[in-house]
Amino acid sequence: MKALKKAAVISLSAGMALGLTACSSGTSMDGKTHLTFQIWDVAQRDGMQQVCDAYTAKNPDVVIEVQVTSWSEYWTKLEASAISNQMPDIFWMHTNEILKYADYGKLADLTDLYDDESKTYYTDHFSETSLGNIQGSDGRYYGVPKDKDTVGLVYNKEMFDAAGVDYPNEEWTWDDLTEASQKIYDATGKYGYMAYGDDQLGYWNFVYQKGGCILTEDKERGGFDQQPTIDAMKFYIGLQSYDWCPDQNYFAETSPGTAFFSEQGAMFFEGNWNVLNEMKNYPEMAGKWDVAVLPKCPDPASGDGRATISNGLCYATSAAGKNLEIVKDVLKFMGSEEGQRIQGESGAAIPAYEGLEETWVKVFDQFDYVLDVGKFVDMFDYAVQSVNNAHRPVWKTQVTDALLKIYAGTYTVDEGLSVIQEAINTAGDDD
Repeated sequence: MKALKKAAVISLSAGMALGLTACSSGTSMDGKTHLTFQIWDVAQRDGMQQVCDAYTAKNPDVVIEVQVTSWSEYWTKLEASAISNQMPDIFWMHTNEILKYADYGKLADLTDLYDDESKTYYTDHFSETSLGNIQGSDGRYYGVPKDKDTVGLVYNKEMFDAAGVDYPNEEWTWDDLTEASQKIYDATGKYGYMAYGDDQLGYWNFVYQKGGCILTEDKERGGFDQQPTIDAMKFYIGLQSYDWCPDQNYFAETSPGTAFFSEQGAMFFEGNWNVLNEMKNYPEMAGKWDVAVLPKCPDPASGDGRATISNGLCYATSAAGKNLEIVKDVLKFMGSEEGQRIQGESGAAIPAYEGLEETWVKVFDQFDYVLDVGKFVDMFDYAVQSVNNAHRPVWKTQVTDALLKIYAGTYTVDEGLSVIQEAINTAGDDD
């Protein structure tokens, strides 16, 4: 833990040196309390503003300004503001980062946010995965669940038709994925499934479908020395050897989504959080594409071969916030059924609140063609929590580098996986 805190101090200090801090807030000349709310996704700005407006309509003495920055700038600013104790009043927190901020004491403890209801409110209305995403290393809650997601298979119907291949369905396996890819490539000259070296939108899903793991259950060690994980990684990495799959050099220049929507490839894994914007941004693709559940492993070492990685953001606030009690009241509303429903109906994201998934699905009724986005919701039945532990900021880059060296042929698969396992296992040795 000491090493993690030391790393956080160095990182936060570096951010502060750049002079990036959050806008200040407080009571202004109009007598109202002005709060700042920072997010990183411009596509969700309107939805977040609708949630804020619903709160301020009931609390007219509060004004909430939604501020949007890019993903990379967001974390630079947040680090700088954390070390200077000038964090925004409200901000999104990602599972990749929450342990760093929570364990360093920068996030307010919201475990008792719902007072007498706290013992049951969280567990009554949010899934185990959603609650896992808001916990610090001490098991306390440092955020209010905002949304949840899954990863689905997006496919080009016209390319399937041209190759005479049936569309993906619930019974599809890895074998069907590769066979369809070959037939589509033979018939159209276009790529089949585009297997890029991503974690949540790539190999993590295959590992858990096979019955392996990225981290052991106690999150202390890697799972890359386990045979199911090794087998899944060899399968996934091996897809690049086919002519129908681009190599990682291609993906360094062109994302799978860009290739798909320019009709250069037939399939890729996509998160539900991107689909609404893709429907809006690519109207020329209307009726040409759809969504299916992920293909399952045909021979899992354990389980039924189904898995999809599920993540979820949360709303958080600073432990040293000047308007902490007011902000906590806002957060309480954001986690309420009303606040979560507004988010879902805005199309911003699938609400974390259990039972409100259809509010997001119905947003797609605005389009003239049907996209089966309900498949994203169906997969929550076998969703696997996005992988994280306190040392992930240390090993994430090392894992990515080793994986790229495997793809490039610098490492054999066995050598690379051994390096990955060692990187994960030793990430906390300086604590």
